[in-house]
Amino acid sequence: MPQEFEETVLRPDGRRTCIVSKFPLRDVNDRIYAIGGIVTDITERKQAEEVLRESEERFRLMVEGVKDYAIFMLDPEGRVTSWNLGAERFKGYREDEILGEHFSRFFLAEEVARGKPEEELRLAGAAGRVEDEGWRVRKDGTRFWANVVITALRNRGNGNLIGFCKLTRDATQQHEAQAALARAFEEINALKDRLHEENVVLREEIDQRSMFEEIIGSSRPVKSVLSRVAKVAPMDCTVLITGETGTGKELVARAIHKRSNRAGRAFVGFNCAGIPPSLIASELFGHEKGAFTGAQQRRLGRFELAEGGTIFLDEVGELPAETQIALLRVIQEREFERVGGSQPIATNVRVIAATNRDLQEAVAAGNFRLDLFYRLNVFPIEVPPLRERREDISMLLEYFIKRYADKAGKKIRSIDKRTVELFKSYHWPGNIRELQNVIERSVIVCESESFSVDPSWLSTAPVSSSSSSSTLAEKLHAQEIKIIESALAESKGRIAGRLGAAFKLGIPSSTLESRIKLLKIKKSRFRSD
Repeated sequence: MPQEFEETVLRPDGRRTCIVSKFPLRDVNDRIYAIGGIVTDITERKQAEEVLRESEERFRLMVEGVKDYAIFMLDPEGRVTSWNLGAERFKGYREDEILGEHFSRFFLAEEVARGKPEEELRLAGAAGRVEDEGWRVRKDGTRFWANVVITALRNRGNGNLIGFCKLTRDATQQHEAQAALARAFEEINALKDRLHEENVVLREEIDQRSMFEEIIGSSRPVKSVLSRVAKVAPMDCTVLITGETGTGKELVARAIHKRSNRAGRAFVGFNCAGIPPSLIASELFGHEKGAFTGAQQRRLGRFELAEGGTIFLDEVGELPAETQIALLRVIQEREFERVGGSQPIATNVRVIAATNRDLQEAVAAGNFRLDLFYRLNVFPIEVPPLRERREDISMLLEYFIKRYADKAGKKIRSIDKRTVELFKSYHWPGNIRELQNVIERSVIVCESESFSVDPSWLSTAPVSSSSSSSTLAEKLHAQEIKIIESALAESKGRIAGRLGAAFKLGIPSSTLESRIKLLKIKKSRFRSD
């Protein structure tokens, strides 16, 4: 029998590795007469095999040592043929559990349903390499965020697809950190927006604040107003302040806020007549990004800025009908929605409104909702015009002269007597605001230490005849009685039910009963026999 063995041969050019084959030589009678042999030099082949073995070992050690990546070798159909320890570590499967299984086993059920695994292999086969990221699933059902790279493997000779190499990295911590960072940026932007809005409100308050910091005066009308302010301030109810333009209605609202339990929170003023009607809802309740053309980001409204504090709605009689409905909802249900939003936002804000209009006349004309009027008119306060508190004029004159003289750096030591008499005899149609402007102008042009005013600066318009007739409160009561009696007549004295006066007026029957009792209306007069 032939024998083969490996042998090292020392030659002049160095050691060589050979395969020696020995076999017997036989004659025609099958007798061995000699031993033959063949020597084959396999030195280069042995060296190549050693290099390949070392390369494979280095590759195996390198792959096994990669702990941050799961490395899968897939056949052309996507079945697992091998993987590294990293794959076993963060997938949770043993090698015998996953070999031969399709790699879609690592995907979420919804991704498998829409064919994502097959799509990844198709893209990798077409492009040679594909990168992806998304949620993947472990054996125990837990999810992790994965960075994935799939590389197609092809035969160098004919270019046929022989499989895929899939590298997966667990990037959950980085993904969550980025998500947390994105949320933090959103919160920062929201805070920046809120700070910007609050600064806008603060600037508006500074620019549009009342004409004096304190209520100046000791007359009976002023004392009456202060008494009502002291009573209503801690009660947290809605207040309606009425009075002519320039009488200081916002100052009364601020006094209520400062004496209330909300004094430590914001006082946000808003002039309902100061902006176009189409923008009032956005200003009051805010808007979402994209709610309308130009709404490039979410904006907080005045109600959100006043959270926990007080919102002052000046010239509330100018609100458009749709905003009246939204305001009624805020007062009744303590919630609102931003323009373009669908989620209700709870609010805790005290509402103080003011107007120089006769709201009951507006109700009768169909321009103002009666139910909103009743919600606002829980506690009415009427601010008297300056002509009804002339005894306060001297005190106001001294106060404003000192204020504007200090501002202008001037010293005014006396007031011309004719000026005092002129101020007391003038009817002041613009009230405190007009008085303030006249004094400031006079201080600017004053060149002596004695204050005087040019009589031509005072308006020559006659006093409105309505000022000498009934007060605004009396008008409001008379108009309210007229409206209620009209509803009682139509309903034949009935209060509740769909045919009752309360339903016609759009208010609860209990509210109507209390108003009838307060106004001393005899509802029996309207009942039919």
